[in-house]
Amino acid sequence: MASTGRRRAALVVEDEAHERRYERACGIDVGKASGVVCTRLPPAREGGRRASRVEEVEATVPAVTELAGRLLAAGVEMVTLESTSDYWRIWFYLLEDAGVPVQLVNSAQARRVTGRPKTDALDAQWLARLTEMGLLRPSFVPPAEIRALRDYTRARLHAVQDRTREYQRLEKLLEGALIKLSSVASRLTTLSALDMIAALAAGERDPRKLAGLARGKMKAKTQELERALTGMFGDHHGELARYHLDHITFLDRKIAQLDDSIEACLDAIPASWGTDADGATGPGAGTGDDAAVQDAASRLAEIPGMSKELARNIIAEIGLDMTRFPTPGHLVSWAGLAPETAQSGTRARTRKGHGDGYARNAATQAASGAAKTKTFLGERYHRISRRRGKARALVAVARSILTIIWHLLADPTARFTDLGWDHHARKTDKDKKLRSHIAQIQALGYQVTITLAD
Repeated sequence: MASTGRRRAALVVEDEAHERRYERACGIDVGKASGVVCTRLPPAREGGRRASRVEEVEATVPAVTELAGRLLAAGVEMVTLESTSDYWRIWFYLLEDAGVPVQLVNSAQARRVTGRPKTDALDAQWLARLTEMGLLRPSFVPPAEIRALRDYTRARLHAVQDRTREYQRLEKLLEGALIKLSSVASRLTTLSALDMIAALAAGERDPRKLAGLARGKMKAKTQELERALTGMFGDHHGELARYHLDHITFLDRKIAQLDDSIEACLDAIPASWGTDADGATGPGAGTGDDAAVQDAASRLAEIPGMSKELARNIIAEIGLDMTRFPTPGHLVSWAGLAPETAQSGTRARTRKGHGDGYARNAATQAASGAAKTKTFLGERYHRISRRRGKARALVAVARSILTIIWHLLADPTARFTDLGWDHHARKTDKDKKLRSHIAQIQALGYQVTITLAD
């Protein structure tokens, strides 16, 4: 029976860059102490077969540097490494520094292709063959200056997390000593709370004197503080409280040092510089509102919910060169905020990709802040949360923030402009919405008469 539907036109799909074929390819199965290297080269004579040279190379700087020289001499066009723990770094950094084309791939890609062997030697050959046929997509590895910035921002994040744990341990210690300070103070990080804990650690036990250390708004809670500070705080509690306070002070000092290092590291990257109104550029330029081009961190900090600290963290993860991500969707997917494809034509709506956890957490934290603002992003969060729940709304706003970031970094002259919290209301077709409401009321058995309000 002949089809009555319109025949779809033929679709021509061009080959992408990752589908190139390499005549001289190399695959390396990396390990902690060594790696198995397989180099595939064209046949030595006409009509011969392609040859695979398999060798084990020690994972040390001299050995990998020597390997890089041999690969350059052999004219290898691409080297593939699997992202195994952190063991790939020595191979990637040294080969890249020597000028050898190298790509890092997710091991899941190679596993998905039927026929993957199980031994190290055969595994290296398998990677070399997939590289030769162009069946692997490279992962994003930032340049050296962004890697240095990333080391600083991640170290700062871990230091902040350690400080939070110290405050939690301090609160547990106070609860064990029957001191209910956290029930009265909004948090233990306030100056009033820290003064009281320091006095307890120094030997003061009089609740009235301790409550007298309150500052600001805490002075109105003197009686509540006296009751909360009456407990069984012993000498060993004081010794442990002093230990936690000293550790918190140490971490505060290290976090401040890391902040200075992060700012200096970002200032050393020309791509992050702005341009003042008089055309001057360099570290520190482009920070004013009248700047011709704002610096990268300041441009991102204009996004609702985004602080300078979060902006630096995101730059450290995604870099400043958005040509690495062809579209905003590629960046969103790389951060693990896009649904994974479970099967052909179907998206797994309840499962996101793994992605870069640091970039994802920073974008989600910014989304949480944006949700509390009366902006387009804040309204987007509330509009989606009513239908899909708060968790999915937060992910949706995080996706929007990464999309905005992509455009701001792709065009340094672009500035963030809020569409307004009433953007959707202004764009809604009133007649269409009116017809929808009338149809719903008529479906309930009522007749509707519409008149304009005075």
